[in-house]
Amino acid sequence: MNLPKYKTDERTGIKYELIGDYYFIEGDGEEPEDNRPIGRWGRMHEDYLKKNKRHVFDSMLMSGKLHSYLADIDEQARDMFDNLVEQIKESEGITEELKEQDQWEWVQRMENIQQSVREIVCSELIYV
Repeated sequence: MNLPKYKTDERTGIKYELIGDYYFIEGDGEEPEDNRPIGRWGRMHEDYLKKNKRHVFDSMLMSGKLHSYLADIDEQARDMFDNLVEQIKESEGITEELKEQDQWEWVQRMENIQQSVREIVCSELIYV
């Protein structure tokens, strides 16, 4: 069966394009305006959506909103990570003086804080 490459729904006026075996809403041919990087956190959330919320992933992908959404998630996660690290650093008294006096102690404490904050960001923003 030979299907036409383009097809218009007469009732709605929506144009469709045949890609493989399926008709998809025809794109406007423009590049997406949002060219922000997705980053580490955005890619983690994308993987989570693909594996656990496929319907949400597919819907956003088809509507063209996925890239902007993932870029927003990445920015929010980076901000959350940076703010929490700074807050915990202050509350635990980790200063530049400690860094000068005992570098190994400073590195260990900072690694512990960063690992804890990564878990918080993932549980509250990435894997939801």
